[in-house]
Order: sequence, then C-alpha cells, then structure tokens
Amino acid sequence: MESRPYVAWDVMNRFLIDAFKGYGVPEEDAKICADVLLESDRRGIESHGCNRFKPIYIDRIVKGTLKPVTEIEVLKDTPTTLVYDAHDGMGMVASYRMMEALIEKAKKYGMAGGAIRNSTHYGIAGYWTTMATKAGMIGVTGTNARPSIAPTFGVENMMGTNPLTWAIPTDEEFPFCIDCATSVVQRGKIEYYAREGKDTPAGMVISHDGSSMTDSSAILKALVDGTAALTPLGGAGDEMCGYKGYGYAAVVEILSAALTGGPFMKALTGVDQNGNPQMYHLGHFFFVINPEFFMGLDTCKKTAGDICRALRASEKAPGHDRIYTAGEKEWLAWCERKDKGVPIGEAVQREMIAVRDQLKLPYHFDFEAAI
Repeated sequence: MESRPYVAWDVMNRFLIDAFKGYGVPEEDAKICADVLLESDRRGIESHGCNRFKPIYIDRIVKGTLKPVTEIEVLKDTPTTLVYDAHDGMGMVASYRMMEALIEKAKKYGMAGGAIRNSTHYGIAGYWTTMATKAGMIGVTGTNARPSIAPTFGVENMMGTNPLTWAIPTDEEFPFCIDCATSVVQRGKIEYYAREGKDTPAGMVISHDGSSMTDSSAILKALVDGTAALTPLGGAGDEMCGYKGYGYAAVVEILSAALTGGPFMKALTGVDQNGNPQMYHLGHFFFVINPEFFMGLDTCKKTAGDICRALRASEKAPGHDRIYTAGEKEWLAWCERKDKGVPIGEAVQREMIAVRDQLKLPYHFDFEAAI
C-alpha cells in the first residue's frame, strides 16, 4: 500500500517546468525535460523520475557540468543517418530533436540511425524508443554513462550501466518495451534506496576485494571513488552467465563512442585527474525501423501482440498467477497512478521545497504540513 503523498500530475509538470526555467533552461526545452522525468514516474520507474530532477539536472547545472541551453550542432546528415554534437547541453532535449528527425527519415526511407556526442544524461531510454512506437515504428537506443560496471572476473568499475532498449508497437494498449540497464541494478535505483534508507540487495554491488556491498549510501560513495562496482546482468563471475550482461554493456559502450567519435569508460567520470568537476561528454545512439517497409505496420502490431498474449497465457510456475511481458508493468503503474498523481518521498519533498524557495516560485504542496 502506497504511504507517500501524491502530487497531481499537472502541478508537478508546472513545477518542474518552472524549476528548469529558473535555472536557465528555455521554456520549450523545459517542457521536454519535465515530460521525460514525469514519464518515468508514470511508468513506475522512480529511479529516473522526479527523484533525479535536482541531483542529476539542477545540481549539475549549478555545478557547471551541464549547460541549461542546448546548442545542437549537426555534424553529419544523410538521408538515413544523423550525428549531433550537443555541446554538453540537456541530453533530453538533444535526444528529443534527434528522434523527431529520425522518425521523419524513416517515414521516407524505412530506416534511420543517429548518434549524439558531447551529451548528458538523457533520462529513461524507453522514452526515446516509445517516441518511435507512437509513430508506428520500432525504436532502439543505448547510451554510455559514468563508469559503474565491472567486467566479468573484474572488480574495477569500467563501463556505465549502459541500457540497450527496444520498443515495438503492438495491437494492445501499450507497446512491447524492454528498457533496462546491462547491470543487475542501475545507479539511480541505489540512489533511490539511499533516499528511502534501504539497503541494496546483496549480489548487486561488489567491493575491490570481491565481497558484496549492501549499504546504499556507502555504495554511492564507493562508486565515485572507484572502490566498488556494479555487477553485470547475470551477476559476478560466469556461473549465472554474467558474461552476457558484460558483453551487452560493452556493445553499448562501443556503439555510444564509436558512432559519435566520443570518449568512453574512464573518460566519462565527470571529474578530471585532479578531482575537479568536468563535463560528462556522454554518447547516445538511436535507430528507427519502419514496419511499413517490411510486411506492414498492422502485421507487425498483430504479430507482436499475439506473441505477448501467448507468453502471458503460458503455464505459470507454482505460486504465481501471472506472467508479464515487457512494458506491461509500466502500463499498469500508469493505470494505478493516472488519477492519483506522483508519489513523492520525504527526500524529494525537501528538494522540491528547497528549489521552490531558492527560486521564489509560487507553489504550496499539500505534503508540507507533514514535514
């Protein structure tokens, strides 16, 4: 049962827009950023929603490692490809513009691919792939990030959490959308655990001596100083096939850097050799596939829907009465929350009040009486 107070979607949307504007983000860009964050909360992916608006975006703008005004430079533009330099602006804004352009190219040529260099955190990867499904197309994206994952049989954090995300339109109310990191857990989830005073489950993070770490606050510090690392999908070692997650993380790392000509791994820490803050210079890649250039959108949607329905109807394991397909739980989260609003924990409540007071914004939140 949810015990946190809810904030209405429209109120939170206006607040986020005003907060971003207050720190120098142009209004149209602020609308994009707010929608990306709220879409994460709509889907129940709280690790990338309002929980992160201050520490990942506002604080970085203040620190100077994220530019509020996004100046997009087109480095390469062909009928089916596009490369941007985001010049360390808002990754969400550059990605939105990229997907708009790629969808138009795919409408004409069937497929399109793009990459962005010198970017910053672009929110949930699934936002970009579902931009494609809303246009009746298949979307693929990935991004590198701050070093977090250790390679199989290693303990040093070398690669980012590096999501490899797909979305495919179906004939159901929601698309098939697999949006997850190539690590067992992502940093944002550990940040969420720390905010809620919860331990990180054992096996997700290893220290330099190879032992498991569970103290969420200690993990976040250790990830920064390089004395801890996230395990790849499958976990440490190869008994549970952790090499598979390691391999996919490497694919994302390579594509994010090789298609952009950008930096990778240890060059993405956000600090220089003296420990001073510096730009992150992340890379993202995107692909859009138009089913109309294959056997048609209707065939794609029905086939994808039939497969999902068959999976959900298959025999359940003892003690379980339901099987889910990718994107279903996120749809159910939205059905649960659409009339209630965004659930906001105490840590985020304090951040919202601090930002409001700093900018002197005209908001009063119902949860303030309980703080």
